Amino acid sequence: MREFGEAPPPPSFFERLKQGLAKSAGTLGLGDILKKKLDTDTLTALEQALIRADIGAKTAGEIVAAVAKGRYDEDISQAELRAVLAEEIARVLKPVERPFKIDAARKPFVVLVAGVNGTGKTTTIGKLAAKLAIDGKRVVLAAGDTFRAAAIEQLQIWGKRAGAEVVARAAGADAAGLAFDALVRARAAGAEALLIDTAGRLQNKAGLMAELEKIVRVLRKVDPTAPHAALLVLDATTGQNAISQVDAFAAALPLTGLVMTKLDGTAKGGILVALAARFALPIHYIGVGEAADDLQPFAAEAFAKALTGAP
Repeated sequence: MREFGEAPPPPSFFERLKQGLAKSAGTLGLGDILKKKLDTDTLTALEQALIRADIGAKTAGEIVAAVAKGRYDEDISQAELRAVLAEEIARVLKPVERPFKIDAARKPFVVLVAGVNGTGKTTTIGKLAAKLAIDGKRVVLAAGDTFRAAAIEQLQIWGKRAGAEVVARAAGADAAGLAFDALVRARAAGAEALLIDTAGRLQNKAGLMAELEKIVRVLRKVDPTAPHAALLVLDATTGQNAISQVDAFAAALPLTGLVMTKLDGTAKGGILVALAARFALPIHYIGVGEAADDLQPFAAEAFAKALTGAP
């Protein structure tokens, strides 16, 4: 029990996630869909609602079929439907629930971070650096988004907060050359991790992908096994467009995992389910705000409950 005048405890990450996904849960509209029985009309409405939440037609159909199995035309409460739906969505998501780990045998562990501008890529790198620093890791950051002076400055601010060295050049510098220098510096400094920011927009998609491929080639001149992880940062508010982004970046990079940001306040949170079903890439982190603690490891069951409004 709190003393009079004592501030309430801050909301947990699950509570913030549930608040953030309230729009997505509202898009499902389970209260409007369910009358009493799990009949054909109800199942059709449920499938359409899942598609509206950007879960995708194929995955939505499979989830609805699983919900209906053994329950068709039977009475079901709204609480039961939410619980069953959360269980089936979690089943799709569980295989991609994999924590992000630094391999101590690779020093420095090189992490290339990609994504289009506006996804929160640079901020995600800063938050990840802060988490690694808390774990006692020495981290070097490479300000490889050399097309944007603001991105360089932003990474320097995050580096200062995390106590991480930042390797940066003037705006317009060669990104591959900077990545090379950063890896040499990280090795010399005995850093456990090197996090490399990259440009999110060039004049055309071909130019962006060519630059990423060049960065990988140059890194491998120093360490033939680098990068050891290639993370793609996606913005939840883009919905189905995230699928084409994964397709495009996977063609240029050996993607090892995804980070989904901006889940707070989007009606398109179901896109995470569509991505899991289509690509089976690990989802390492999800973000629901700007603070360092607002980036948390992905938990399938908690996400599925928040998405469906299940308790």
